[in-house]
Amino acid sequence: MNKLLINLLAGSILILSACQSDDKSIADWLIDNDAYIAQLEQVSETEFVLDNGLIRRVFSINPAGSTIGLDNLMTGESVIRGIKPEAKVMINDIEYEVGGLTGQPNYAYLKREWIDGMKANPDAFQYKSFETGPIKARMDWKRVRHAAPDLEWPPKGIHLVMNYKLPDEMPGLEIKVHYNMYDGLPVFSKWIELINHSKDAIRLNSFVSEILAAVEAESWVESRDVEMPKPNIQVATDYQFGGMVPANVTKHSVFWESDPDYHTQVGYTKQTPCLLELKPGIGPNQLIEPGGQFESFRSWVLVNDSYDKMRNSLALRKMYRIIAPWTTENPLMMHIRYSDDKAIKLALDQCAEVGFEMAIMTFGSGFHIEDHSEENLMKWKKWADYAHEKGVHLGGYSLLSSRRISEEDDVINPETGKRGGVIHGNAPCLGSNWGKEYMDKLYHFYEVTGMDLLEHDGSYPGHICASETHPGHEGLEDSQWNQWKTISDYYKWCRAQGIYLNVPDWFYLSGSNKNGMGYREVNWSLPRAQQVIHTRQNIFDGTWYKTPSMGWMFVPLTEYHGGGAAATIEPLNEHLEHYDQMIAGNLGNGVQACYRGPRLYDTEETKELVIQWVDLYKKYRDIMESDIIHSSSRRADGRDLDWIFHANPDLQVKGFAMVFNPTDSDIQKNLDFDLYFTGLKNKVRISTNGEKDVIHQINRQFLVRIPVNVKASGYIYMTFE
Repeated sequence: MNKLLINLLAGSILILSACQSDDKSIADWLIDNDAYIAQLEQVSETEFVLDNGLIRRVFSINPAGSTIGLDNLMTGESVIRGIKPEAKVMINDIEYEVGGLTGQPNYAYLKREWIDGMKANPDAFQYKSFETGPIKARMDWKRVRHAAPDLEWPPKGIHLVMNYKLPDEMPGLEIKVHYNMYDGLPVFSKWIELINHSKDAIRLNSFVSEILAAVEAESWVESRDVEMPKPNIQVATDYQFGGMVPANVTKHSVFWESDPDYHTQVGYTKQTPCLLELKPGIGPNQLIEPGGQFESFRSWVLVNDSYDKMRNSLALRKMYRIIAPWTTENPLMMHIRYSDDKAIKLALDQCAEVGFEMAIMTFGSGFHIEDHSEENLMKWKKWADYAHEKGVHLGGYSLLSSRRISEEDDVINPETGKRGGVIHGNAPCLGSNWGKEYMDKLYHFYEVTGMDLLEHDGSYPGHICASETHPGHEGLEDSQWNQWKTISDYYKWCRAQGIYLNVPDWFYLSGSNKNGMGYREVNWSLPRAQQVIHTRQNIFDGTWYKTPSMGWMFVPLTEYHGGGAAATIEPLNEHLEHYDQMIAGNLGNGVQACYRGPRLYDTEETKELVIQWVDLYKKYRDIMESDIIHSSSRRADGRDLDWIFHANPDLQVKGFAMVFNPTDSDIQKNLDFDLYFTGLKNKVRISTNGEKDVIHQINRQFLVRIPVNVKASGYIYMTFE
């Protein structure tokens, strides 16, 4: 019997329809996700589900508001093995559960008949009502530059809010538990909101916004000091920082714990990591005044449909495109080496002439964003206006972390009681007097000058500060949260203003556009030939967890970290072959590099080279910025052909390959491309270097074999339609 769809408006049930698409069982969501529409479905008078055909979350509202099921519909498996509270909060040093049921006899699995006999925790926040509607934008996104086509903001889906209150104790306190389920993604988002309707201020010492008794990845009798595997889901939050890959940045908010209720687990020490808790590692220790409210960080749980690294990587990248679409902005950018008027004009004029879209006053150029003299502000307003007349965006660099300010303003190491010995060695505290003044200057600078980009080095990497004299935090417990809130609010403001953000940290979900692709800076002082190979290796490796537009690379037009003449391209016209290879290795793979120097060209021949590449890039931009299919690519090793293959089933050009020959000899061979993720099934039209199209048959394994001939130290590109 079909389940009735419901719309939950202010706690009432409105019947909408009684059908569910049959297409969901046959379409691979990574290729065609149009059929997977988020819905609210009634299953009984006291139960309803969020369901998009990929995942399903089942809720009971009697005897308590609880998640009683979380299912992977792609595999038919349950994600959870038991019922936990929907959240936990510690208020005024007393811990309270939010919803949930007690009395499950065995946490190895959850039987349906057990649920009816389970009880609500009388000391917990109790479910009162719900409300729902479409997903709302969590920040404004001002679109002022090219982004991936057809991306919507906010994304489509359903937003559900479940409201909880304490009936007797603290009657004026309310907790709202928010859930988003997205169209076309096996992802749900969650966060909590605490509202103080009482007459007294309260202190939120800590919170846990999500608790999942997840099915364990494996059952080990003992671990013997070896890290045990985690359940097959991917978790992200906007409270993550301190790194360039997901595994390094989630440590502040994503915790895989052992489950104290799981007494029948195989592990003798009961240390199986199968309880997911999403919470700050410290604090937040926030005082909420009467009439005030507090909102937690947001989390996103991506349910994998397999154990295949390639599919799980593509799923993560697809998620970021939908929940942080500004990361698909990917302007061609030059790093201007000097800040005198002559150098700025030369660089901006050259950017406009060759089609570059952004210029950045780079580190060491003399650009100083903290100089708020009228003379400095007017100088950069003049050059921002000039850049806009030329159709170029202009921005600049600022260093936050890894610098010393003063004994009074730096982060105080809680282990020593002194500054130093923290992340990056030394850093100012954003809660200090200097930190407040610094952030005020950042806001003011962009408001006055109209500049378009901030390259924010160091950003905020997750410091905790033991100072008790900084005005922006009371002490240790609230220092990390308050500093994160300061920087993330600023990044959201930038996103709303259309200010592009290069941030060497994982602040994508708070509004930043680009992070390092994953390179070691001193490698750009290596001899030129070695840099070429490193470029392609870094892109292959970096795009497992990033789309091409999410990471920057580097092209040292002038000396950088040493290396002398052997490591640099200047004079450009004397190293045209290398310049060509570096542009090809970046733009040809859909990745922007920091072209750092005083100019982009020095002769007409050099200028023509850059223009040819910019024109090719803009012609095929959408497919070149699409996902890299690593299983159909070959990592560069300097010994044989290497190539990177892009796929996008939603475009006319559904595949694009750049093939490089790093050797001193021509190479002829057959290459096999897996076209599964292009959506092509029977035949494909392939063009090499924009020349004659050839029709090829695709076999039953979605493979096509292509003969290629690549000249020594050369490259070719191929389009697939």
